[in-house]
Amino acid sequence: MKLYLVQHAHAKSKEEDPLRPLSNEGWEEIKKVAEYARRCLHIEVDQILHSGKLRAKQTAETLARQFELPKLVSSVEGLEPRANPHVMRDYLAETQKDILVVGHLPHLSKLASLLLVENEEKDVIVFRNACLVCLERQIDRRWRLVWMITSETVPQDLFADAAILEK
Repeated sequence: MKLYLVQHAHAKSKEEDPLRPLSNEGWEEIKKVAEYARRCLHIEVDQILHSGKLRAKQTAETLARQFELPKLVSSVEGLEPRANPHVMRDYLAETQKDILVVGHLPHLSKLASLLLVENEEKDVIVFRNACLVCLERQIDRRWRLVWMITSETVPQDLFADAAILEK
């Protein structure tokens, strides 16, 4: 089973817009990461989950469009910034599906640490806006980090055709 963790893309501040939609920078970040993931990583998922907050929903929907999986997106409780990471860990223990989760800090960091080192306070992955982290559950039910990408690590020459980012 693979689990993809995504911190939502950069959002507007509360002062700019209380709903905190993605900023122009955020849209560019997530389009870039999504296109790279589609072209180079060939990600396939059975579910795309998000917290329900607008910035997470917009990030999830952008990824779903790029992966041509718009019907797999849904909002679930337990992915909010201060949610208990044990709830999602328990959910993941009961499924074999490959899942992409779009969420927030500190929840994503705590969830990753809980899965990887069984201690949510260890902070083993430094998340960034629009980063994509791949974890894999092994036969022995332990999790391992497979890879991580950020908009900064995506090769720029991949986007020589600027029309790609217009999707």
